[in-house]
Amino acid sequence: MPNITISIDEKLLKFGREYAEKHHTSVNALIRNLLERTVKTDSTLWLDECFVLMDRANARSMGKRWKREDLYDV
Repeated sequence: MPNITISIDEKLLKFGREYAEKHHTSVNALIRNLLERTVKTDSTLWLDECFVLMDRANARSMGKRWKREDLYDV
């Protein structure tokens, strides 16, 4: 993967690093994702992002099986 150099305000970089740390990612990944979302026209990008977020959630169903009717129980 090619490297690029960018100029960025120190405060913005500081906030970016804090945000990245809170979200268990890197500033590189933040910039890469933003650029990809901005220029990529693939309509399935949001679906890929959903799966990444679900994997990160590390949630377990504990064997519970869902039925369509369960979605309407509030």
